[in-house]
Amino acid sequence: MRDSLLETARRMNDIGLNQGTSGNVSVRTETGYLITPTGMPYDDCQPADMVPMTLEGGTTGPRKPSSEWRFHQDLYRDRSDIGAIVHVHSTFATTLACLGVEVPAFHYMVAVAGGDNIRCAPYETFGTAALSDGVVTAMQDRQACLMANHGMLAAGPTLEKALAMAVEVEKLCEIYWRVLQAGGGPLLNNAEMTVILEKFKGYGQFAEPAS
Repeated sequence: MRDSLLETARRMNDIGLNQGTSGNVSVRTETGYLITPTGMPYDDCQPADMVPMTLEGGTTGPRKPSSEWRFHQDLYRDRSDIGAIVHVHSTFATTLACLGVEVPAFHYMVAVAGGDNIRCAPYETFGTAALSDGVVTAMQDRQACLMANHGMLAAGPTLEKALAMAVEVEKLCEIYWRVLQAGGGPLLNNAEMTVILEKFKGYGQFAEPAS
């Protein structure tokens, strides 16, 4: 699990989702979760540098956890369906976050994040309980959110799926940014997004077959 966590952190930088020591990744464990350390370049890290934490904020090991450990903890406590979390400062998601805007239903694939929009949590100082509270609210019934003047967060049942969600949301943010530059466009209505969300329940190779 430590190897997979470090590999995911390195991967998010390699594919351009993140830069330097910003961002962080975590994965749920039987006793809490593992999270990337604070202020360490991922290429310089070893699996032993990944930090074990409990859901009460306790930690062990030689390294300090990411300064953003609190919203990881609170999401794991609030959402039993989340098995991994990826937080990045990707270019287009962060651009929209700095404008304080959500991503509306401009494209049906917005539904991949779980609803008819991708919310933007209000700005709060990094690492604070206030930021965590805003993120937990923005993530209700969602697999991703923006964080105002900060970045983007994506979650999933596994590290692989959380990273894939982050990639998908960043691409949606890029397209939406381009739509805004062209003057905006029509949005899909609530009825259509309800249809899309229902269809997504049966999408993919491991979905339940229709009765």
